Amino acid sequence: MMVVVFRAHRTEAGLGEEYLTALKRMEDLARTMPGYVSHKGYVAQDGERLTFFEWESAETLRAWATHPEHVATKQHGRERFYEDYCLQVCEVVRESRFCRDGA
Repeated sequence: MMVVVFRAHRTEAGLGEEYLTALKRMEDLARTMPGYVSHKGYVAQDGERLTFFEWESAETLRAWATHPEHVATKQHGRERFYEDYCLQVCEVVRESRFCRDGA
């Protein structure tokens, strides 16, 4: 399993409708990609956005990272939507779970 942590501060344009449209398209596209597991986004009190992605393997993550529409959207994001960002790609070496209700 691969985990991607994306932390970013957005520009004024990154707070608007153009960003939301691009975000929705990328979310929809990612969900269709083989190996996609999940993603969740959070916004901190200081406005930093954190998105956490899970992919089945390095290969499926690489396919997403190099998808032509995703590549174009990433470039557009650097030009318009982000003041700064940090992307970390991590391989899960151990995982444990607990669920009180047994689900």
